[in-house]
Amino acid sequence: MRPEDLDLPPGFARVVDPAVEPFRSLVAVIAKLRSPEGCPWDREQTHQTLARHLLEETYEVLEAIEDDDAAGLREELGDLLLQVVLHAQLAAEEETFTIAEVVSDLTDKLVRRHPHVFGDVEVSGSDDVLANWEASKRAEKGTRVMEGVPRAMPALARASKLSRRAAQVGFDWPTVHEAAEKAAEELEEVRRELSDPDPDPARVSAELGDALFALAVLARRAGVEPETALRTATDLFAERFNRMENLASQEGVQLESLSPERWRRYWERVHKEVRPE
Repeated sequence: MRPEDLDLPPGFARVVDPAVEPFRSLVAVIAKLRSPEGCPWDREQTHQTLARHLLEETYEVLEAIEDDDAAGLREELGDLLLQVVLHAQLAAEEETFTIAEVVSDLTDKLVRRHPHVFGDVEVSGSDDVLANWEASKRAEKGTRVMEGVPRAMPALARASKLSRRAAQVGFDWPTVHEAAEKAAEELEEVRRELSDPDPDPARVSAELGDALFALAVLARRAGVEPETALRTATDLFAERFNRMENLASQEGVQLESLSPERWRRYWERVHKEVRPE
């Protein structure tokens, strides 16, 4: 599908059209890098060796977004696009598919899964859009509700996505408060296991897993992305700990020598100084 086929509002074609030539140039540059006269490193790469770079670039894009760094986001999106086009170039050399087919397939899928934009389906909001998307995906691929969510995803993100899939077909806690009660119930199960004089590690692990899953569900019901919430909390912890280390250094004491009471006083101090933005 071409931009002129989409009946774009005034001004939008200006955004779309200039992308064609730069993208064609990018594809040509990467093809040259992979050619016999190209770069030795690029020529050695395979889908498997590039996999970690794809993941790293994705995380760098996420970091730029979280930092609200427009210049960084522009650069990191380019690096991520490089990985996409590199994989497509490898596939073209293997005669399996081309970047043109990747783009064409994506365009067709976007049109197909947005019948409320390109068809006559009516939706009441974004929840309907997501439900229709997942229903369309299952119909196209013949998959079950829980299929198609990669096990390699970060565990909290996967838990959130699977619970969202279940919610879209009606399996969900009716309110965020009931989700909170379920999370508290699961945490109580953990405490009960740990109260045993000789707790079974396998049972503790299972109950902790249930509690973490329930917290992921609670985050979704509260409109919070659990991975983002945990990354933010982790960054805050690291900054607070660094400040405690500075306090100890200023007082000429080793961290290992601090008593629990002194650790507590340090923590209370830095907890007040370093707050979430």
